[in-house]
Amino acid sequence: MTISRKIILFSATAGFVGNIPVAPGTFGSLVALPICCLLAQIPTMPAVLLIGLFTAVSVGIAGEAEKWLQTRDPGCIVIDEIAGQMVTLVGLPLNGTVFISGFLVFRCLDIVKPFPINWLEKRLSGGLGIVADDILAGLIGNILIRCALFFWPL
Repeated sequence: MTISRKIILFSATAGFVGNIPVAPGTFGSLVALPICCLLAQIPTMPAVLLIGLFTAVSVGIAGEAEKWLQTRDPGCIVIDEIAGQMVTLVGLPLNGTVFISGFLVFRCLDIVKPFPINWLEKRLSGGLGIVADDILAGLIGNILIRCALFFWPL
């Protein structure tokens, strides 16, 4: 295995966290939480730009890893969960309630995949197909938490 392939697989699996046999997506989302804490320390627009850059890189990494693993959207690829979890929490207040809620809302949306998340997942393939449904789940999760905070401010 070449060094570039090792780097891609290491990145796609979040340091091989995606190889955990039970709930790799959940563990991938947990990897994102410290990153979200760091992003919460900077203004929202630069954080959004960094997440956009991370997402673009994630599409390429996930696509390459999918080719090498020869499986459509393999569960061990969790870089998409990291991107989706970051989208869920971006621009929200940094506190335990929001972080736990954001984590749970994103995981529920990512697992259940209600419309339009499931629709998007079925129509896209490759790296974009792996990452896009998680980004949409993250956007929906972010909106849901913002609505909850509007009605029940902390």
